[in-house]
Amino acid sequence: MIPLNPWEHQNAIKTLYARCVEEVCIRRRITRMELDILLFLANNPIYDTATDIAELRFLSKSQVSASIKLLEKQGYLRKEYTKGNRKTAHLKICEAAAPIISDGRRAQEEFVGILFRNLTPEETSCLKKCFDQIWENIDAYLR
Repeated sequence: MIPLNPWEHQNAIKTLYARCVEEVCIRRRITRMELDILLFLANNPIYDTATDIAELRFLSKSQVSASIKLLEKQGYLRKEYTKGNRKTAHLKICEAAAPIISDGRRAQEEFVGILFRNLTPEETSCLKKCFDQIWENIDAYLR
């Protein structure tokens, strides 16, 4: 028997997150994937390629590429290339995306606030440490 199976509730966690960010997507007229890409880039500046996004978020490259094209067209992202390397595009957030990112981060804070409500700082710290180790285990196994 599994002593703890948090994965039984993964769909509820995904649904809660979707509800928290849904209003941002509607108000800003962007898709959930587009918002996720902008927030990923804003929250993880060292990972700035489409490949990084697809690999670290376990998303299909075609979905990521299609959303990046739309974000470029809307003026929210631009591609930059390092000198001598036209193959790897580094994604840069444009100023026009700042209000979307701000709204998205507030939605993420609301989500985290709901998840950790009524937990002490010590419990939150312990939980973070445990999930960091779980993620390392998953990452090592999948790679």
